[in-house]
Amino acid sequence: MASRTLKKLSEKDQPVLAKPKTQKTSNAKGSLWSLFMVLVAPPSLSLTIIYLFGSGRRYRALAKPSWFPSLTIIHLGSVGSTFLMSLAAWLVWTNDGFHVDSDALPLYIAQISLSMVWDPLVLRIGAVWLGFLFSMLNLGTLLACYWAFGKVNPLSKKFVKPCLTWVAYLTLVTFDLMFL
Repeated sequence: MASRTLKKLSEKDQPVLAKPKTQKTSNAKGSLWSLFMVLVAPPSLSLTIIYLFGSGRRYRALAKPSWFPSLTIIHLGSVGSTFLMSLAAWLVWTNDGFHVDSDALPLYIAQISLSMVWDPLVLRIGAVWLGFLFSMLNLGTLLACYWAFGKVNPLSKKFVKPCLTWVAYLTLVTFDLMFL
C-alpha cells in the first residue's frame, strides 16, 4: 500500500521538461545583405537630397565667422553622420534591439529624417528659425537613440557619439545663422 502511494507521488512529481530552445542559424548571406542595405540606402538618400536640393547662394554669400564650416564639410559631415547612425542601427538590429526596445526603430527613423531635412531647410530655403527647431529636435532624438541603442548594444553607442557632436555643432551654427 505504501509502495503504491509512493509510486503515485513519484509519477505526479516528475519534472516537466521545457521545450528545448531552438538555436538561431546564422544566415551569413542575409546578414551581409542587410548590412549592405542599411549602410548604403540612408547615405544614398542623403546624397540624393544634397544633389537635388543643393545649397542656396545665401550661405555662401554670408559674412561668416571663421569657425563656420564650408558647404563641402557640411555635406560630408551629414553623409558621414547618416552612415554612422546606420551602422549603429544595424548593430542594434542584429541584436534584436528593435524588438526588445520598441522605441529604438522610431527614434532612428525620426533622427535620420530630421538630419536629412536640415540641409534643404536651412541652406536652400533659408528658414533658419525652423531649422534651429529641427536641429534641437534632432539633438534630442539623437540623445534618445544614444540611450536606447546603448541598452541593446554598447558598441552602437560609440557610433552615435560622433553624430551627437556633429549635430550639436550644426545646432550652434544654425543658432548663429539666426543673427547674421
